Amino acid sequence: MSLAMSPIAADARLRLGLRAGLAIFVLLLGIMPLLNLLPVTNPLHVSDFLVSITGKWICYAILALSLDLAWGYAGILSLGHGAFFALGGYAMGMHLMRMIGPRGVYGHPVLPDFMVFLGYQELPWYWLGFGSFPFAMLMVVLVPGALALIVGFLSFRSRITGVYLSILTQAMTFALMLAFFRNDMGFGGNNGFTDFKELLGFALNTSGARAGLFYASLIALVLSFLICLRLTRSKYGRVLTAIRDAESRVRFLGYNTTSHKLFAFVLSAMLAGVAGALYVPQVGIINPGEFSPANSIEAVIWVAVGGRGTLVGAVLGAFTVNGLKTWLTSAAPDLWLFVLGGLFVAVTLFLPKGLIGLIKGRGR
Repeated sequence: MSLAMSPIAADARLRLGLRAGLAIFVLLLGIMPLLNLLPVTNPLHVSDFLVSITGKWICYAILALSLDLAWGYAGILSLGHGAFFALGGYAMGMHLMRMIGPRGVYGHPVLPDFMVFLGYQELPWYWLGFGSFPFAMLMVVLVPGALALIVGFLSFRSRITGVYLSILTQAMTFALMLAFFRNDMGFGGNNGFTDFKELLGFALNTSGARAGLFYASLIALVLSFLICLRLTRSKYGRVLTAIRDAESRVRFLGYNTTSHKLFAFVLSAMLAGVAGALYVPQVGIINPGEFSPANSIEAVIWVAVGGRGTLVGAVLGAFTVNGLKTWLTSAAPDLWLFVLGGLFVAVTLFLPKGLIGLIKGRGR
């Protein structure tokens, strides 16, 4: 009996080790803004650039977690999660634009600069309410969640799965990108939103605001991980993985597979929206380029590299691939897309379980 249980015990120890490693990693991330306060001459000093870029990677890790919930556990290969990320970012951007007020180039107390330039006489109805931070945060999760609810319900009810669902979600994000490029949509057209001034009364161009957004993103990452962990370790999570592996059998057993998949898809979209909302004030801009299907595909590569179906793997993949991207786009920018494609092919052929699978294989 002990021999039969040993592989299970080894897997349990390995999972605990991976989570402990993630906890240590989060603690190390947490001290980065503090090290940024040290004098530049101090060997432990962390530059403003490194704090800023790491804050972006944390947001990408939340996006990877959200995609892993949908793809890794429910088998929903979404090529449109970049759309949910961008919608959350636009909701935050609309609030930040409202907070500019008369400090804009044209000095209008209500209308953003691009609306004054385009000849708007009044604020469009769908901008009303974004002057309130709680309302904006509500829209950060409700808008992506509502879109996922509509797309998911129509798709899952019709039993659209596999590559067909992937194409559908990719078409969704491409259509949104084209729509947001239009000036008459009221979202800034090609330029999007930028020149943000403040958030919750704090100027965004200060080290304190940068540290605050960094910690907010880190807390959101931890909470997202815990939510996904609790969900995937529950009875619902076991049913979800069963649907991923054999949906027709689970349906035959009497489970409503549509509602199970729909809940996971909507929740993952909401988490992606939160990631986008935290991303925008840190980078200082949001434009239709965030809807690009390439961004959604890149997020899939993060999860694949880290190991889908493993929450730690999603975080690991997001940091690994984006760290490589940051280094390579400065050292050899023309090579990045070739490396990214080659990385995905290599992982698919030689590491189907990602980096986490490699670690587990060596740990046994």
